[in-house]
Amino acid sequence: MRERLGRRRGLVPVVIPYSGYGGDGWIRVLCRVLLARPVASTKARATIRGWRSFVSIPVADCPVTIRVGDDEFTVTADRGGVVDVDIAIPLEPGVRSIRLQADGSAEVTARIFVVEPDARIGIVSDIDDTVMVTALPRPFLAAWNTFVLDEHARRPVPGMAVLLERLARENPGSPVVYLSTGAWNVAPTLDRFMSRNLYPPGTMLLTDWGPTHDRLFRSGREHKRDSLERLAREFPDIRWVLIGDDGQHDEELYRAFAESHPENVAAVAIRQLSTPEAVFAGGRSRADESELSRGDAAPWVWAPDGAGLAHQLARLGFITIDDGG
Repeated sequence: MRERLGRRRGLVPVVIPYSGYGGDGWIRVLCRVLLARPVASTKARATIRGWRSFVSIPVADCPVTIRVGDDEFTVTADRGGVVDVDIAIPLEPGVRSIRLQADGSAEVTARIFVVEPDARIGIVSDIDDTVMVTALPRPFLAAWNTFVLDEHARRPVPGMAVLLERLARENPGSPVVYLSTGAWNVAPTLDRFMSRNLYPPGTMLLTDWGPTHDRLFRSGREHKRDSLERLAREFPDIRWVLIGDDGQHDEELYRAFAESHPENVAAVAIRQLSTPEAVFAGGRSRADESELSRGDAAPWVWAPDGAGLAHQLARLGFITIDDGG
């Protein structure tokens, strides 16, 4: 009904491209189709309050054309307007561009990072309270941060951008994945935040917003667990540096993944929340550090910021830190 009313008001489809990734002979394409005014003003394009993204109208079951060089593929968006598909096509490793177009929309370009075949280290990082201070578990402030707060008021976690940049720089050709329980609605806001704060570019794996066919609220833990399992299947030779925080369920999820896929985990780095952050987040996880750090498993490190994690990962040989750094 909303889509019909929107089209009567003159709204037209627009494709919101997201960064994807790929491997040997395939790519993963991510985007979303929404209804918008035919010609958005500069002010509208620069809108930084997030609430509008949650009242925008998705175009369900919309055909989307994917053009990769001279090849063309047609796929269908889901009921939330999201396209998340694998395309069988060989591309050279590195950053590549594809073109996306929905029926009635302008053509847009999406970034695809094709992983080097000999890459052996990858990076998976949580977003909320790991790279960006959001206090997401607090119901009221979660709504305030998502729907109202100016994105320029969001604070990066000190030192985390430098840590991730060093990991990406010293492992060229390796994938960088930002894994969050956040909704696709806020992807453009998160992308601008990370670019402005000099985080290395990567693929964001978010989730749809709203109920599913069998539950009122989506499971963030299930989304993260399934995403990690998928990465292990797609890149069986890559060992991941998993980065998260101790305020939600990252330690539990990473521990389970490391136990089931020990060959796919290089190290786990956990940002320790400050006392106020931990209180507002509902407490800390109760992971046993001595058990997680046992000698026959991937190493675990803890620190309150990126600089502390970087120094510990440097001692383990994952990155290099200059004497003055």
